[in-house]
Order: sequence, then structure tokens, then C-alpha cells
Amino acid sequence: MLKPQYALSYSRDRGIPNWVVWHLSQAWMGSAPRQDDFRPDPALPRGWYQVTPRSYSGSGFDKGHNCPSADRTLTLDDNSSTFLMTNMIPQAPMNNQRTWNHLEDYARDLVQAGNEVYVLMGSYGRGGTGSNGPAQTLDQGRVTVPKRVWKVLVALPAGTNDLQRIAAGQARLIAIDTPNDNSVQPDWGSYRTSVDAIEAATGLDLLSLLPVEAQARLEAQVDRGPTR
Repeated sequence: MLKPQYALSYSRDRGIPNWVVWHLSQAWMGSAPRQDDFRPDPALPRGWYQVTPRSYSGSGFDKGHNCPSADRTLTLDDNSSTFLMTNMIPQAPMNNQRTWNHLEDYARDLVQAGNEVYVLMGSYGRGGTGSNGPAQTLDQGRVTVPKRVWKVLVALPAGTNDLQRIAAGQARLIAIDTPNDNSVQPDWGSYRTSVDAIEAATGLDLLSLLPVEAQARLEAQVDRGPTR
């Protein structure tokens, strides 16, 4: 599904996105307030089950954004787009509000420091632990609670010819893979892994527009850079 603000792959059977990707730069940042207008996505095919905010009510899991609200603050419409339920996963509160929040803030800090960031996020597996304890699904089985939540950041100085610069090794790649539970550590840096490992776990082919040689070289790396 291609939206003006981000792109995603949505799973009808899981009731959550497989992945969401977006670009973060100064051009997306403004002063639009958080809209909090969680709602079904009217772009889903006719006849597909529509996940609503009620699907999460009382579950002990947050409606966890993939593309964050704070990454889309240029206009009210941009911010509102992030509250479509096709952008949400059942996320353990401590994962969402603490570990993930810290990583999202860090990505925005990179942009404020003169970078642009390509962000890929998704989840996989089944069964997480929220504030009410473990759960496999919500809403009578219609919404899968993922077991793991992952993200890849590709950060490079703001500029042009991004693919060429990334392939040449001028970007920093940060890949993390966290458990979807409330005992998750607040420091996202402790969950760093390689893009290769995330691909192996999910079956996805990430960074697929890069030359094969560059993918092989970059996707094997584990970031060791600063975390704040």
C-alpha cells in the first residue's frame, strides 16, 4: 500500500502490517500537533476485516505505531495518516513507550544533526507479553500479537544520489530486533543485530535496490556507533 507519507505491506490474516517504510528528513518536520485519530484504513480491499481501536481495548498492549506520529509533523494530514490502523501493531507498553520511543527520538536527533534517514520497520512471530500478561492474538483471533519487533535505520548526510552514497559505504546502518514484552531493556543499543539476521528471521529482502555486492557487504554488519 503506497501512501503519500509511507509505504507498507499489510497482512489480512494477521491484521497488522508485515512492514512499513518511510523517509525521514527536515522536509517532513513541522509543528502539526498529534492527531490521535486512530481509525480503520479505508484503502483496504472491500470485504477485508477492518481492525479498529476497539480491537486493542483492554488488551494490555499499546496501539504501537510503525511510522511514528512525530516523524510526520509537517501538516495535519501527514500526522493523521500515521493513525491508520494498518500502521499499528499490538506492542508491549514498555517496548513501545520506552525502548522504541528512545530509538525514534534518536532517529529524529540524527535528522536535526543534518542527516536523512530511511527507516524500515516490521514484526514477526506470534505471541507477546503486555501489561496483562502473554497473548497470542487480540479481537477474537483477528489481530496477531507479534513475538518480535525490528527496525532498520539507514542514516546518511542529507544530500542527493542516496543509493550511490549508501552503496559506497557513506551511510550508517542500524538494525535492531527486540522481544515484544514488558521486560525489554530500555537501551535499544543492546538489541543491535545485522540486516542479514532480520532477513533470515522474516524471509524479507531488505535494501533490495542496492547492488548485490553492496547488500552482501553492508547487511552483514552490526552497528557499533553511539546510541544517544
